[in-house]
Amino acid sequence: MGWFVSLLVLSFLIFFHELGHYIAARIMGVYVKVFSIGFGKKIYAFNWLNTQWRIAMIPLGGYVQMKGQEDMDPTALSEDPDSYNTKKPWQRVFILLAGPFANFIIAFFLFWAIGLGGPKVLLPVIGEVVKDSPAYMAGLETNDTITAINGKEIETWEDMAKAISTSQGSLNLVIQRDQYIQNLTITPQMREARNDFNESVQRRMIGIRAAGASKELEVENSLTYAWEKTLWASTIIFGGVQRLITGDVPAKELGGVISIVKITADASSQGWMAVFFFAALISVNLGVLNLLPIPALDGGHILFNLYEMIFRRPPSEDMLMRLTIGGWALLIGLMFLGLYNDINRLIK
Repeated sequence: MGWFVSLLVLSFLIFFHELGHYIAARIMGVYVKVFSIGFGKKIYAFNWLNTQWRIAMIPLGGYVQMKGQEDMDPTALSEDPDSYNTKKPWQRVFILLAGPFANFIIAFFLFWAIGLGGPKVLLPVIGEVVKDSPAYMAGLETNDTITAINGKEIETWEDMAKAISTSQGSLNLVIQRDQYIQNLTITPQMREARNDFNESVQRRMIGIRAAGASKELEVENSLTYAWEKTLWASTIIFGGVQRLITGDVPAKELGGVISIVKITADASSQGWMAVFFFAALISVNLGVLNLLPIPALDGGHILFNLYEMIFRRPPSEDMLMRLTIGGWALLIGLMFLGLYNDINRLIK
């Protein structure tokens, strides 16, 4: 059942990515021949709005086939007014950006749905004060609740951690101890910590640990939660891609479709919130990866159109063909690398 849910989630995300391209193409007056979920032999198809909508045998991707755009042959052009290649470069960029943009929008709505479901958030209640730390020296105690830092209201442990790490100089803390309110001044120290990529970083800290007290997120904060989580996911994915390119993250960490399916399948056993959370991460991942400047992806086509906008002429047919073939070779190589890594993980 978990594997079925994961394939359903992946197909759902691919559908909305391609729907973004489709809607943008229709807005720009481009004729869309085929809207396909999956590759290979078609299993089911019907015609609607002058487009063939199909489901294909291999549910690991999808595509929108527009008139005048052939990924396998970028020189196959059409001079008809409803053709993709007769549109202005900025119109083509609009169509290309619409797919990744749709993935970010879907991620936002998935995080919003999680927020409406009342996820647990950690409260800023102190569980342990590290001896000889700034918090210890300032007089903070177990079960103290930090309610404000430098005049800004603190509602969650995450709010508190962010306020401390991004601060400068001393901090003015308002704490609640039993039924009393106290004001304390504390100066954080730079300490070694781990970031979201498990890298060692220096961060301003005061030496406290959470008590573990939590509450459900309030419905009125669900939009803020969705916005912050979408930004966080985008930062994580962009940062991960950057580290893969620079070699800070080894190539063996690259995952493929098996990893995506397995993670989503595992999440399905933890409830709908876990499925929505990982679906949102995968959606952002699809959006980011499709923006990479690889000719076989949306980002590569955007690069070609930016070239045309700057130099007032399209790239030569020979250059387009060579870059497209190279892009597909790179993309297929990355897919096989991800698949190889996935199989190794399963074996281990």
